[in-house]
Amino acid sequence: MNRQNVTLEIDGIVLEGDLIVPEGATGIVVFAHGSGSSRFSSRNRQVAHYLSEQGLATLLFDLLTPEENVIDERTRELRFDIGLIGRRMTGAVDWVARAEATRGLAIGLFGASTGAAAALIAAANRPAQVRAVVSRGGRPDLAGDALPAVEAPTLLLVGGDDVAVIGLNEQARERMQAHCELTLIPGATHLFEEPGTLEEVQALASRWFKHYLSVD
Repeated sequence: MNRQNVTLEIDGIVLEGDLIVPEGATGIVVFAHGSGSSRFSSRNRQVAHYLSEQGLATLLFDLLTPEENVIDERTRELRFDIGLIGRRMTGAVDWVARAEATRGLAIGLFGASTGAAAALIAAANRPAQVRAVVSRGGRPDLAGDALPAVEAPTLLLVGGDDVAVIGLNEQARERMQAHCELTLIPGATHLFEEPGTLEEVQALASRWFKHYLSVD
């Protein structure tokens, strides 16, 4: 298991990341965290750990610089700048495609909350590179006009008790032309804090990625 702290230079700024590449990995999952979070998101790290145990490489990285985070803590504006985080996620896909440790790996994207919109924008921007997308409690609707351009098979995972977000995911699915499945996790609320719910997310995401990232 190759573990590295990496730096991603995207649009002239440097973002910190944590990369894990299991021996024999054929695919990599790039994570986009939700608003107000970072690469240290406990839930995303739990999912990433599970995926790496299943033989998939993972990259968790910060969508904002430390300086931007200071501004965002005060204004809360950058975390909802979907265009900005979408460009950062697209840059991460480009980085993975050319980095020595990950070059040649099939790419999947995992987005939580607003990070789901960033993942879908990146998938729309890089249809030849991104093979699969999974959203956890996401706001795919915020990807807007990028949704019809997504070609990657997409799995939308939503808590069964997260009523408002269920409707927003249904709206997003209706706008997508790619294969898209919406799965409700029984008993889960928005953050999947209920016992066993995040484990269900892990299992479903792993199955999705292992299927689509292994396709020649």
